[in-house]
Amino acid sequence: MWSGPRNLSTAMMYAFGNRADFAIWDEPFYAPYLAATGLDHPMTDDIIAAHETDAQIVAQLCIGPIPGGKQHFYMKHMPHHMIDGFPLDWAQDCVHVHLIRHPARVIASYGAKRDEMTLEDIGFPQQAAIYNALGGVVIDSADIRTDPKGMLVKLCDAIGLPFDPAMLSWPAGARKDDGVWAKHWYETVHKSTGFAGAEGPLPRVDPPYDSLLDNALPYYDALAARKL
Repeated sequence: MWSGPRNLSTAMMYAFGNRADFAIWDEPFYAPYLAATGLDHPMTDDIIAAHETDAQIVAQLCIGPIPGGKQHFYMKHMPHHMIDGFPLDWAQDCVHVHLIRHPARVIASYGAKRDEMTLEDIGFPQQAAIYNALGGVVIDSADIRTDPKGMLVKLCDAIGLPFDPAMLSWPAGARKDDGVWAKHWYETVHKSTGFAGAEGPLPRVDPPYDSLLDNALPYYDALAARKL
């Protein structure tokens, strides 16, 4: 599952993780990304200390045995974590789903957690590049929130997976599989027991982020034209 930040990605991980046949992995390349770039993110030192930072080792684990002897492995990936030099050959035989969200909503949500952001931080060009390289199924988070069961049935059908009603709800609270960064980013989803209802009107994006919205929209629109 490829998704930019603030995009229903953790709720989707919980949905798949609530199936008995799935193991889950939360952003495997986040620690390698921070270690390689030196970027200052919330909890950077904690993330690097708690998670594997070698991208080559992470790539091997992505294609290694599925944890817990499960039949399927759900990996939540952020496209902007896949910087130049990080391996992507492990992904060739994976089933790829691209979770998208209107950039106005991403900018508003991301801005509530960080004071600054760039187009690369929210991952729209990187997601488009990965889609062009690997293909896959596109699904919009707004559609999932409006009709969770209908869209998850469509998604499961598109990737050749039987739908499981367990995907529609989960226990509140943290998960053992959460990355250490959950303390900063996952407060809302930890309070949830299922998908929230339909979102309201698009938020207004004011300067200085109006140009960021303009730059992100073409990438979003290109993927949205291919969505389920």
